[in-house]
Amino acid sequence: MKFVAFDLETTGIKPQQDMIVEIGAVLFNGNVAVKTYGTLIDPGMPIPADASAVNGISDEMVRGKPRIADVLGDFADFCGDLPLVAHNAPFDFKFLMEDVKLHRAIAPKGVVLDTLPLARKVFPGLANYKLWTLVRHFDFPSGTFHRAEEDSAYCGLLFDRIVQTLEMRCEPCAEADLVRLAGKEEMRFPQYALQPSQLDLF
Repeated sequence: MKFVAFDLETTGIKPQQDMIVEIGAVLFNGNVAVKTYGTLIDPGMPIPADASAVNGISDEMVRGKPRIADVLGDFADFCGDLPLVAHNAPFDFKFLMEDVKLHRAIAPKGVVLDTLPLARKVFPGLANYKLWTLVRHFDFPSGTFHRAEEDSAYCGLLFDRIVQTLEMRCEPCAEADLVRLAGKEEMRFPQYALQPSQLDLF
């Protein structure tokens, strides 16, 4: 199964007032990472110390980097119409949705799936379902956490393990089946027609 695992780092937890500072994504074919996408983003505001303490991203690191409006098209092109996967996906989805709507930007076309409720359903009884707990539980190769590209890679391995486990149990695991299993509303980004000024960018 081909899919794109993605993750964001932000200045805080409120999509309507905080900003994205990093997007990371990994295109998977099964459990094989085929290619990666990653960029730091200038949020146009100081990064709070508590956010920097979590993700290690400083004001100096994002100075001179592109703004979010300049990278949404590249991210959408990377994802295409493949399903997208994130851990605690509503968080990342809401942040991206704010910017997609604000800029009426080109956006990924695939459904967004959440490994958090899927892991709870498929692997019941674990102490908790934080991404790093699951990575260590399954002994995935790991290094740093809380950087977008690395967390995307871990999320992709987790999603593949979920799909493999369902297949071994002879349980359905098509996109619609996974949405139902997660017990959440389907998440998709709006698709806006490109305006002439946007067409000049691609």
